[in-house]
Amino acid sequence: MTTVTMTPRVPTVRRDFALLWAGQSLSLFGDQFMTLALPLLAVTLLGASPAQAALLPFALFLPFLPLGLPAGAIVDRLPRRTTMLVCDGVQIVAFGSIFVLAATGALTFPLLFCLVLLSGSAVVFFQVAYTSYLPSLFHDERDLHRGNTRLALSESTAKAVGPIVAGPVIAVIGLAGAVAANTVSFLVSVLSLTSIRHREERPAAVARERGWLRRDIAAGLRFAIGHPLLEPVLTCGTVYVLFLSMIETSLVLYGRDVLGLSTLGIGVVVGAAAAGFPIGNILSARLIRRFGTARGLVVAASVSVSGIVLMPLFGSYGGLLGTVGLVAGSILHGVGDGAFGPTSVTQRHTETPAELLGRVASVQRFLIWGAIALGSLLASLAIELTGLRGAVWIGGLGTVLCLPALFRRGIRAATLGR
Repeated sequence: MTTVTMTPRVPTVRRDFALLWAGQSLSLFGDQFMTLALPLLAVTLLGASPAQAALLPFALFLPFLPLGLPAGAIVDRLPRRTTMLVCDGVQIVAFGSIFVLAATGALTFPLLFCLVLLSGSAVVFFQVAYTSYLPSLFHDERDLHRGNTRLALSESTAKAVGPIVAGPVIAVIGLAGAVAANTVSFLVSVLSLTSIRHREERPAAVARERGWLRRDIAAGLRFAIGHPLLEPVLTCGTVYVLFLSMIETSLVLYGRDVLGLSTLGIGVVVGAAAAGFPIGNILSARLIRRFGTARGLVVAASVSVSGIVLMPLFGSYGGLLGTVGLVAGSILHGVGDGAFGPTSVTQRHTETPAELLGRVASVQRFLIWGAIALGSLLASLAIELTGLRGAVWIGGLGTVLCLPALFRRGIRAATLGR
């Protein structure tokens, strides 16, 4: 285990974290416009079927399967801030192209799929760098968890407020305008990152001998999979996200076709469903103090799964009851998920040696975001075979399997006090 030590705070740390926090908060907010805009753009502008529209999240997260593990080894040899800047530039090109093509009537579904795939490739490297950058700013564990909580809070708030705002905004500026707004958010992210004064300590120079990439990847995998605390959390998260992504992929069209909601109504449902995340983020530190990290993770996962199972149950009633129940169940899920997220990230940061942070983050992203890609593909197949209702039911019940995956090895021992 790597002990996080107290070191003097650099005078610019607070300013630099504020810039990182602000830039990524706006970028995350822009991403939520795409939650509504991309499937609706595919269905309404391009004439795609619901099953085809469900392939767009698959395209976004598919690159994590071939690139997820190599990205960690590569990022560990590069400045993480520079990596994030380059990836933001690729995002600007991808979404700027979607906007231009949509505005000129030249966009086709294959082109949209390929540009989303390009965006997903940039997301792979950005997320590995982003989720392993904070320990270079904060050396105290409490400050580190506070920073992780604030970043998670921004993501949660974006998920809660973004779709609610996106609905009426899309109604005014159109789907192509929403894509343009997302492009601007990446420009702001670039400006915030270039304004950060902190420079990371350069990684020790290591000769790139033949086979270095394979060896570096293997080192990260061995550490993550062999760790008694990290591995159960990674396995739990993978199973959980695989089935949750089936619900999230289907939710926009489920709201439109099953519940009969307008674009504004869909935005309210999707956004309000995420209202529990900020609550969970805020409660995460208290949960750790009261139960400890291992017990806190088990409690948070149990709360989240309970809420997810309630979503298809209430949604099956349809009408107002179905809509209200769907939101209530998802809020409960958000509280648990919001507490689980920053707690697991801080655990990963404190249990991982500095030289392996990128590779362990890449293992986590490879598994979690790869599961999103596969879950989106499963959602497309389930929609085709069982309809939107069936896809949501399969996703809801499947998340229960994450609990036995978590309650093992070091997590079980720590929870039982062994």
